[in-house]
Parts: sequence; structure tokens; C-alpha cells
Amino acid sequence: MQAHKELDARGLNCPLPILKAKKALADMTSGQVLRVISTDAGSVRDFQAFAKQTGNELVEQQTVGGDHITVLKRR
Repeated sequence: MQAHKELDARGLNCPLPILKAKKALADMTSGQVLRVISTDAGSVRDFQAFAKQTGNELVEQQTVGGDHITVLKRR
């Protein structure tokens, strides 16, 4: 899936990846896709909870090396 915006949150610890993603999503329109790259292992679980709480769709999560990649679709 092609992302409309990519957020590099490597090196940031919880809750910064979530906060930066929330801000990025606020500037996007409904249906647009945000790809977040984080090195914080806790962000995987945090983005799952974030998607449930906000109604944004969690499209995909994967770990590649030390990077945790989360793809969200704006509600």
C-alpha cells in the first residue's frame, strides 16, 4: 500500500511515536495512509491501542531488523 506520508520516529521512546503520528494524521484527509517507522518495541502494542481508541484503521504492522513499521489509514 502506498503511503501518503511517512514519519520517521526512530530513536524516540513512548509516547513520542504516538504523539507524532497523531499530529501527522490530524493534517491528513480521510482515507490517506501514514507509514510510521519506530525503534521502540512498545510502539507495536501502543499503535494497536491507538487505532482502537481513535477509529483510525491499523492496516499493517511488521518488524524489519530493529525497525517497527506501522501503517495507519486516517478515519
